[in-house]
Amino acid sequence: MPGLHHVELWIADFDAVRAEWRWILDRLGFAFDSEWADGETWSAGGAYLTLTASPNLTDAVHDRRRAGLNHLAFHGGERTAVDALMAEAPAHGWRPLYAERYPHAGGKQHYAGWLENASGFKIEVVADTADSHTAAGTDGPGHRH
Repeated sequence: MPGLHHVELWIADFDAVRAEWRWILDRLGFAFDSEWADGETWSAGGAYLTLTASPNLTDAVHDRRRAGLNHLAFHGGERTAVDALMAEAPAHGWRPLYAERYPHAGGKQHYAGWLENASGFKIEVVADTADSHTAAGTDGPGHRH
């Protein structure tokens, strides 16, 4: 069966950003699955996301502009839900990116918001529309920044 099984993010100081991740994942409808001293796992849609501080990190700084993960894109629901999340996000540690072009930074047919947390992880919250997945592949900021 095609699809994503899981993603594991290694975060240098997970305790410093745990509350940020908990807020955004809960807000996006993920279910909290498990927790341990250095991490936790959340699930949605048959896949899961593990956030953990690994002792095997080779660099403590995450830079989304280096080779590797640039950002995670999440389904955000209706446009009004994305708008509400974007308005609430700064109070929970998530800094809006491309605010001057919100909500169409990814193209005219792509309704989404981009956020970055204190440890430099970028996420995209995409509104449910028939065309949202097509515009992002052509001129979205996630593909150029």
